[in-house]
Amino acid sequence: MAPGALAWSKEGHIMTCQIAQALLEPEAAEAVRNLLPDYVNGDLSALCTWPDQIRHWYKYRWTSSLHFIDTPDEACTFDYSRDCHDPHGLQDMCVAGAIKNFTSQLSHYGEGSSDRRYNLTEALLFLSHFMGDIHQPLHVGFTSDEGGNTIELHWFRHKSNLHHVWDREIILTAAADFYTKDMDLLLEDIKGNFTDGVWADDVSSWKECNDLLTCPNKYASESISIACKWGYKGAKPGSTLADEYFNSRMPIAMKRIAQGGVRLSMILNRVFGHTHGKMSAAT
Repeated sequence: MAPGALAWSKEGHIMTCQIAQALLEPEAAEAVRNLLPDYVNGDLSALCTWPDQIRHWYKYRWTSSLHFIDTPDEACTFDYSRDCHDPHGLQDMCVAGAIKNFTSQLSHYGEGSSDRRYNLTEALLFLSHFMGDIHQPLHVGFTSDEGGNTIELHWFRHKSNLHHVWDREIILTAAADFYTKDMDLLLEDIKGNFTDGVWADDVSSWKECNDLLTCPNKYASESISIACKWGYKGAKPGSTLADEYFNSRMPIAMKRIAQGGVRLSMILNRVFGHTHGKMSAAT
């Protein structure tokens, strides 16, 4: 496992993928099963952290910039043409561009294994992971602090940084304080909030998407807006974030996990839903 900042932590990514898989329609569920390697027994969440694990390997080093978006400091907006590039200026190399690319690749699934232009198993795993990343607000952060990575502070009694607070600290603190560290119980509460709870009336608007290839721009815009309003606010270098920050930000972080899962299912249902009959697995 390579070192480096995780995105939405393994727990956040696993919950996003579990939410999405539970919402798949039959055709999409079958396509996902076909694309997953046999050893995970059809469980998408088992491989949702794979892109983090391989991002520093030589073969996959090109994917490193696909996990985030750096925006101009204090702009609090996302502009695809301005912001979606890697540190060398190569266009489309950001998390919104990655979602666009891998969604487009998966649209070729119906052509079967005769189409060898793409590794559709990898495309599925990258898309599933990056849909988690783009909903983590500090993955669409300010350029100068690398999405909060260089803002060193304390989370309660231990050292952390602002990016890691949103990647993992909020999730783990919620699990420890309210769910005896049982992530399954936390996941059930998140699901309950959007099936018949406080977010139930919002789910249809979460899934609104006229163009699958441009909707990630909306998700990125939401994240930088949340980062400005809730992420950076009150989180100065050297400060201590504790109960006040946690209690007000925790519902936001959980909602972003829910939105990422619901929207991932929407994309997979649409990409795989126009095919008919049993498709052979891509190789």
